[in-house]
Amino acid sequence: MTAGLWVLALLFSDPPPKTAPPPKPPAAASPSPDEETTKLLAKVRRIYVDTLTGGDEALQFRDMVMSSLEQTKTFLVTENPDKADAVLKGAADDQVFTDYHDSEESIGVHAQESHASGWRDRYDGGNNANSHGIGMTDSDAVHSEERKHEAFAALRLVDRDGDVIWSSTQESLGGKYAGASADVAARIAKQLAADYRRAKAVAAGVKSPQAP
Repeated sequence: MTAGLWVLALLFSDPPPKTAPPPKPPAAASPSPDEETTKLLAKVRRIYVDTLTGGDEALQFRDMVMSSLEQTKTFLVTENPDKADAVLKGAADDQVFTDYHDSEESIGVHAQESHASGWRDRYDGGNNANSHGIGMTDSDAVHSEERKHEAFAALRLVDRDGDVIWSSTQESLGGKYAGASADVAARIAKQLAADYRRAKAVAAGVKSPQAP
């Protein structure tokens, strides 16, 4: 076949079929905010407790939180914020107040009965009237005052990037063996330790334990 005929054959022949490009792998789904904070919480080991807002009571509460965190045997509590993986911030309040109660009870009983009759004939006449009554009233007023102690705290754990990775709000009127502030501090430390252990389990691919 001559070169001209070969060229014509190429021009009028069917083009080779196009090969489809290979499919693109599916894009990985972005983690949800809850999944992301769980991963960040699982990386926390050393915590610094910042000065809390709320006056002198908040300064004392900070010491209680630090002590409660150490008692969980879960975190290293540091006084150096530059070494901390995360900082615990927030506000706390401790108040002593008087609760007043006033009540009044009243009981009343009253009964009345009356009867009248009369008669008359052509020579004489008369009438009879009877009346009975009973009454009783009793009133009792009670006033009481109760001294109460209440503590409140709203704390958040912030990582080095400034992201809030955990938060909790607790309040208490005092426990059986602890005052209100100590009870709130213990609750916060216990919840943070429990949430941290669950985050570690999730990060390790272990089924998360149930909350206590």
